[in-house]
Amino acid sequence: MLPEVISPAPIVKIKSLTVAYRYGNAWLDAVRDVSLQIEPGQTYGLVGESGSGKTTLAMAMMRYLGENGKVREGQVEFDGRNLLSLSQNEMRQIWGASMSLVPQNPLSSLNPTIRIGEQLAEILRHHQGLHRAQAQARSLELLQSVRLPDPQRVAESYPHQISGGMQQRVLIAMALSTSPRLLVLDEPTTSLDVTTQASILDLFRDLIKSHQAAVLYVTHNLGVVAQICDRVAVLYAGELVEDAPLADLFSRPLHPYTLGLLTSVPRVGLNKNQAQLQSIPGQIPALGMRPAGCVFEPRCKFAIEICRSRPPLFTPTTQHHVRCYRWEEIDRGELSSKVDLKEEFLIQRPTITLDIKEQIPTASTIEKPSRETGRGETPTLSINHLTIHYDVRRSLAEFITRQPVAKVKAVEDVNLTIQGGKTVGLVGESGSGKTSLARAVVGLTERTGGDIGLLGLALPSKLSKRNKDTLRHLQMVFQNPEEALNPYLTVGASLRRPLIVLLGYSPSKADAEAKKLLAAVRLPIDYVERMPWQLSGGEKQRVAIARAFASHPDLLIADEPVSSLDVSVQASILNLLNQLQAEYGSALLFISHDLAVVSYLSDEIAVIYLGHLMEVARADDLFEPPYHPYTEALLSAIPLVQPEAMHTIIRLEGDVPSPMEVPTGCPFHTRCPCCLGDICVQQTPPWRIDERTGKKSFCHIPLDELSQLQKRILPAIE
Repeated sequence: MLPEVISPAPIVKIKSLTVAYRYGNAWLDAVRDVSLQIEPGQTYGLVGESGSGKTTLAMAMMRYLGENGKVREGQVEFDGRNLLSLSQNEMRQIWGASMSLVPQNPLSSLNPTIRIGEQLAEILRHHQGLHRAQAQARSLELLQSVRLPDPQRVAESYPHQISGGMQQRVLIAMALSTSPRLLVLDEPTTSLDVTTQASILDLFRDLIKSHQAAVLYVTHNLGVVAQICDRVAVLYAGELVEDAPLADLFSRPLHPYTLGLLTSVPRVGLNKNQAQLQSIPGQIPALGMRPAGCVFEPRCKFAIEICRSRPPLFTPTTQHHVRCYRWEEIDRGELSSKVDLKEEFLIQRPTITLDIKEQIPTASTIEKPSRETGRGETPTLSINHLTIHYDVRRSLAEFITRQPVAKVKAVEDVNLTIQGGKTVGLVGESGSGKTSLARAVVGLTERTGGDIGLLGLALPSKLSKRNKDTLRHLQMVFQNPEEALNPYLTVGASLRRPLIVLLGYSPSKADAEAKKLLAAVRLPIDYVERMPWQLSGGEKQRVAIARAFASHPDLLIADEPVSSLDVSVQASILNLLNQLQAEYGSALLFISHDLAVVSYLSDEIAVIYLGHLMEVARADDLFEPPYHPYTEALLSAIPLVQPEAMHTIIRLEGDVPSPMEVPTGCPFHTRCPCCLGDICVQQTPPWRIDERTGKKSFCHIPLDELSQLQKRILPAIE
């Protein structure tokens, strides 16, 4: 008879936990009746949209809520001890020693006035009682364990002197320095490039396995969850709506909200011409406004009368839990997860429609060509040999000793065109020059060399030398919707301003057009009276997009417009951009480090590294070999939403070199796994063109040799 296998005792047990925040004299529940447990060596994913209660649950689990938060009901057990019964002094013995947190923003979590090595040594002296020399030696070992190159240099550096990826590795070293039993990771890779994120996830996997810690991974990135987690809990409006092993949740989702999240994610290689993204209509209700029945019922396509009463947590299997009355019908495939997008927009969109055929009077110095010409002979945007160098301000000592002025080489000899109605995606790591290029096109950054043409006519380098009509033809949507709108102006005022200033509309006509613009971005007309702080992040971005389209621009530049948004909101914004672009016929330059998003929206993709274009190809062709070695590494680093999907793993060593010291020859040779030696170090690569697809690659290696070296990186889209 085989011996009975005894499962290890859970490190964390949360039982019927309810957490509330105080607003005025009232306590409002942010998390309600949540139960879960995490075992040693297990990585537990906690997913959901912003406002779902993920961070609140994580902080309550650590007994780390702010003064206006409290646990109203339930228990939190940590290694068999009830944390809610411990004093603050007792908790201080646990924080940092037995449980650690790795937050989203590494720079704000490090002391800017203390060197990295001393910050690590301080933790070791405090929690482990090490002497100064012992703590310093152990600090170097920890920095080496998180695969930081030159640990001694990093230890002697201040936080601002190292990259974001290195800062995050330092925080991981700090969190693991005391070998904690519980590690809470709160969106630790959200702000990182795809290549840095991939390296950090590899590091997490190895360190978690070796330390056998319990890990709670809080994120809205389902691709990351699919690649690193063992089990996943889905939180919505403070309630646990589904909880299952990773493979079960992704292959057999049983809650409509989980279905909605999974279908909102753009798959790499899926293009807008093949299918529209599915998004979830509406948004999470505010605290105090949550329904008495199923919390997802107001947004659920499958809701029926019984859903007005709160469903219990059903158990389809011993390991799978779901809070939905209709889970059996979903399991049998009787309810479709596909959303009728036309129906969705019809419900959300007011009856006012935007007359996009209206002729706008203008005394233009840029004669707008016909739409046929814009798509044919004359490109909407033409960039020829664009070069952007910045002067670095000298220190007093450098000025006195007459040191030459250093230069940041942000963009170097870039050529790019966009036809009317088409989208070009610009993708690359942080520091690659994407935003510098966009700012030069808009006129916010002065170019050093080269030409930029709009509708066949040259654009002045300085914004101050461009007239109002040029501004009308060219608009931009920025990354952060929080900073895009004036907090002291209503939504209506923000929309009316470009209509009055750029198009010469009267106030009454501008007011009517502002309402039409809100209708075009699927927002209620009464939002004209709202202030920005009354809108969600997704709603602010919709207003920013409406303002950008107000002047009927021929060229729209979108700089990371969805990187800070939840997957469902992201899907609706991408669909919106696609539809408005089709209606207006505008050209779009879409900038992102997310290749899945870029591949969905773009007709053509340009890959940039250290200010140099590495590869330019049609969206479909970019994902087929031969790849430029840099493109190959970017594709390999993408966290796939399919947990079972396997692809070639290629990790780039080191960080992107400083744009003040761009390597000679091929700028990628210092990190390239295919470097040929002296020729790559000393000579500028030629542009190689694939005669079959037209794909252009900036590389010394011939395309047929690359084809022999490479296999398809990503699984094909079914």
